[in-house]
Amino acid sequence: MTIFARRARASAGRMHPELSLVSYALLGHLEERDGCRATDLAAHYALDKSTVSRQVAALERAALIERRLDPEDHRVQVLHLTEAGREILAQVTRSRRAAFRERLAEWPEEDLVRFAAYLERYNAGPAGADGE
Repeated sequence: MTIFARRARASAGRMHPELSLVSYALLGHLEERDGCRATDLAAHYALDKSTVSRQVAALERAALIERRLDPEDHRVQVLHLTEAGREILAQVTRSRRAAFRERLAEWPEEDLVRFAAYLERYNAGPAGADGE
């Protein structure tokens, strides 16, 4: 797992050297949710608000996210991906898929099916562990 995490961090740095793996996770979450508040990001990832605030500031400086007023409550700002943010995520996705295809190309079908099942099981974790 440690090697897997190191590879993910290295891959993130190659795609956009100024951004961390956490930044990519936040971008992915914003894409999945079509935007959310910074406090929602902090709660979802169990991060301190100041940590999220620093990450959000870096993503804003890189012009990968923008703040918009919530149409239902103008006191609230919602974070959304910019077009540049969407393109960075698309690049990361293409790069990761290519790396996975290359790394798994020689694996027999049976091993791939078993590996996928284990990943699904691992990602599911204990019931309610992901806060959803």
